[in-house]
Amino acid sequence: MKRFLTSIIALMLILVMSLGMVACNGGGEVGNEDLPTDSEGNTIVKIMFHVDKSSTEGQAYQKRINAFNAEYKDKGIKAQAIFKARSAGASGYETELQNNKLDGTLADIITFDAPNTAAYANSGLLYDISELIPKEDQDKFFSLNMYDGKLYGLPIQESSAGFFYNKKIFRAASIDVSGFTAENPWTFAQFKDVCARLEAHGVTAVDMRIDATKDETAPYLLYPFIYAAGGTFVSEDGYTADGYYNSAATAKGFQFIKDLIKEGYTSYSIGATDFFTGKVGMYLSSGWTIPDLDNKYRESFASRDDWGLLPYPKDVNAASATGSWSYAITNNHHADKTAIVELLKWMTSAESSRAITDATGMIPARKDAVKDYAVGSPEYTLLKQLELSGEERPVTVAYPTFSITFNQVIFGLNNSEVSDLLNRATTTLQDAIDKIKDRQ
Repeated sequence: MKRFLTSIIALMLILVMSLGMVACNGGGEVGNEDLPTDSEGNTIVKIMFHVDKSSTEGQAYQKRINAFNAEYKDKGIKAQAIFKARSAGASGYETELQNNKLDGTLADIITFDAPNTAAYANSGLLYDISELIPKEDQDKFFSLNMYDGKLYGLPIQESSAGFFYNKKIFRAASIDVSGFTAENPWTFAQFKDVCARLEAHGVTAVDMRIDATKDETAPYLLYPFIYAAGGTFVSEDGYTADGYYNSAATAKGFQFIKDLIKEGYTSYSIGATDFFTGKVGMYLSSGWTIPDLDNKYRESFASRDDWGLLPYPKDVNAASATGSWSYAITNNHHADKTAIVELLKWMTSAESSRAITDATGMIPARKDAVKDYAVGSPEYTLLKQLELSGEERPVTVAYPTFSITFNQVIFGLNNSEVSDLLNRATTTLQDAIDKIKDRQ
C-alpha cells in the first residue's frame, strides 16, 4: 500500500510539472528584478540543497558555502544555503521545486538529480548556462547536464556502483572473485554461479535492492542490467518508448533480475543492515557505502581486508550506473546572473569537488579533482567502471514517469510475467511523452 501511495504522489508530481510546462528557449523568460541585498549591502545568492544540514554531506556543503562567504566578503556577494532534505522521498523534493517555481520563490541555484535534466529544462525550471560556462571549463567534467544541445547543469559528483562483498564469507565458502575487475567484468552466468555457492554456504547471496522502489534507488542501481543484456528504454531522441522499453532484449535484462528472485538468491525482505551484519554475501550500492564500511560497521568489517567491491556483471555488453546530483541555475525572476555564476563556479571547482566527495565516498565530477586511487581499491573500481562502461539513465522529457514505471516493473517481478509488466510500462511512458510533445 505504501508503494502504491508513493506512485500516486509521484504521478501527481508529473501533473504539476506538466501544468507548468513551457518550451525553454535560451534562458527563458526572465524579469528585471535584481538580487536582494542584506543590511550590509551584500548581494544575496540563494542555493538549495537536497540533504539535511546535519548530515555528513550537508555539513560538507555548508563548509564550502562558509568558505565562499569568507572569500567573497570584500566583493559584496554572500551565499545563503537552504536545506530541504528529501524526507518524503524523491517526489517530495521534486514537488517542492515545482511549487517554488509556481509561486516565484525558486532559489537561484538548486541541486537536482541528473536524469531529470530533460524534464526540468523542458518545463522551464532550469536556466540555459551554455554561454555562461566557458568551453574549457565544461571540458573539465566527466559529464554535463545537456538537453536539446544546451547546457543546464554541472555535476557535483560522479556516481558509479557495484557489488560490495563480504570477503570473510567468500573465503569461508572458497569463492575466488579476484579475477573480476572493471577491466574484466564477470558474466551473468558467473554472477549466478557465485550466488548459488553463497546460498549453499548458508547465507543470502545478494541484496539487489529490489525493495528500494519508493524513490530513485532501484532505477539507479538496476537499469545497467537492462543495458548489459542489450536492451534500452527509449529511442535516441527520447520520444519513443514502444519497441524499446518492451523489446526482447530489455525483457531479457529484467528476466535476469526475476530469475535471481525466483531462485532465492535475493528477495524483497532483506533487512537494511543485513549485509553489514554478515547475513548477506553481496550488496548492490554506490560509492556512498564506502564511508559506512570504513567507519560505521567496524564489528563486522574491521578493515578493508574484510570487504571489497566487484563490478557489474556483463552479458552482451558491459554497463554500469552513472549520473548523480548536479547544480543548476534556475529560471527564476532574477535577471542578473553574474553573482549566481560566481557561486556556481565555486561549488563546482576542483577544491569543492574533492571536499564533497571526501564526505560522500563518490567520484569527483571534475577530472582534475580525481585522486590517484590504488589499483584494485573500491574507488579505483568505481572510477574505471565510469570510464569503461558507464551508461546514463534514459534521456527523456518524461523521465519522472519512466522512474515510476521502472519501480512498478521491479515491484511486480515476483508475481507477474516480464512481458506483461513491460507492455504496461511502455504504454504509460509513451502516453506521458506524447502529452508533453503535444504541449511543446
